Amino acid sequence: MRLTSSLTRAVQTRGRYPATIFAGRTRTWSEVGARVRCLAGALDGLGVAPTDHVAILALNSDRYVEAFYGIAWAGGVSVPLNTRWSLTEIVYALTDSGARVLLVDAAFRGSLSEILAATQVQSVVYIDDDTPPEGALSYEALVAGAEPMDERSGIGDDLCSICYTGGTTGKSKGVMLSHTNLVVASINWIASLHFSDETVFMHSAGFFHLAGSIPMFALTLAGGTHVCLPKFDAELGMEIIQKHRVNYCLFVPTMINMILNHPREAEFDLSSLRYIEYGASPMSESVLARALERLPDCTFIQGYGMTECAALALSLPWRYHFDGPDWTARRLATGCAAYGLDVKITAPGGGLELPRGEHGEIALRGPQVMLGYWNQPELTEAAFCDGWLCSGDGGYMDDDGFIYLTDRVKDMIVSGGENVYSKEVENAIFKHPAVKDCAVIAIPSAEWGEAVHAVVVCKAGQSVTLTDLRTHCASLLANYKCPRSMEVMDALPISGAGKTLKAELRAPHWKNAPRPVG
Repeated sequence: MRLTSSLTRAVQTRGRYPATIFAGRTRTWSEVGARVRCLAGALDGLGVAPTDHVAILALNSDRYVEAFYGIAWAGGVSVPLNTRWSLTEIVYALTDSGARVLLVDAAFRGSLSEILAATQVQSVVYIDDDTPPEGALSYEALVAGAEPMDERSGIGDDLCSICYTGGTTGKSKGVMLSHTNLVVASINWIASLHFSDETVFMHSAGFFHLAGSIPMFALTLAGGTHVCLPKFDAELGMEIIQKHRVNYCLFVPTMINMILNHPREAEFDLSSLRYIEYGASPMSESVLARALERLPDCTFIQGYGMTECAALALSLPWRYHFDGPDWTARRLATGCAAYGLDVKITAPGGGLELPRGEHGEIALRGPQVMLGYWNQPELTEAAFCDGWLCSGDGGYMDDDGFIYLTDRVKDMIVSGGENVYSKEVENAIFKHPAVKDCAVIAIPSAEWGEAVHAVVVCKAGQSVTLTDLRTHCASLLANYKCPRSMEVMDALPISGAGKTLKAELRAPHWKNAPRPVG
């Protein structure tokens, strides 16, 4: 298996059809294929040899799509960097990966001199439309001036990409993904999430994250059309959907909530949407209900995955979002195992499979599971137990193989000896009419060890008190699960993948505690 095979197929079967749409440009698959071959030739001219690492620090664009394939075509290894990182984090990943070529856009030209001074990067390729900064090479000039290159892509278990995790709980880890990992994940996406050559997909998740790049790889294999959003913006996203008749999107629940609460939401025609895949974090029932009401002709599919298994590991088809004789309340499930993946529930840290219905840690095994962590053999060894990847996510499996995600294992709140799953409390809080967004965390308690603490974002012009919130939650939850304290914020801190950064919310509460939670 090689990642570049998907591009070859798209050029052969969909050559005259639109491949990428961005910033007023539309290119066909034949055009993209030709540009990728020239980009590979340009990278070869810069000294990129097989297995060399090439980093990308840029917002989503049509050139970013080409870059992934151009790097692979030349036999290199792509290193996409999180666009929300600090300069320190960017320098760490560039240094750790050993990348000597960096593709960068206008969003980061102001930091380029500092990046170059602190890393071993030797060549910079500027992939934006304006004049390149001093010392940087023009992407378009390189593509126009290079000879098309014969493919020398790696295959099978050869390293294809190093994807750094978000670093929200410590130093980022470089997840090593092979060609097989990415191709199998692409096939799984097509089979589970229904991509086809008629799919017009809006990329709103950053390509540095697998929630952005895996659907890009899968859609290329299917021969569909990439519509690139530089980064998620609710209003711009709705404009793009309306303008290009986008029929498929991937959103994390935070994004869906932003769209539903946008003051201009009703002005846009979103009727072209036929599929929405959502994931990265569970969606509250109230947000899902509002989404279904706003988009009645849209099929919603939940997906669960992690960088270490090339994204998709579980999926919940549309039919299970409704109560019925064979799937009552299945919409609360995260889904069933993706094709070709083994999934089980174990005690935290791995081991024997737990009985159905018993809470534990989700463990995964199969051809999508990573090669390991770059330069971190000890962490690689710790991530596996008897060949199974320990996900760090807590959940349970029912008698029919449906998995219900409860929390990150470390996010579970143990209050007075009782386990409290923050997602359950968040689902209850979301049903309060004044609440726009929320997160539930553990804070230290002299009496209970840990206490349930709610961080709430209110809807415009509305407010809520702790008494109001506790009264509301008491009608839905056991008393020990109700928040003991509360704070109100204008917005929750989120990662580049749209996940709430609970470590940031917990940090001030546990700063001087004897047993801090990470």
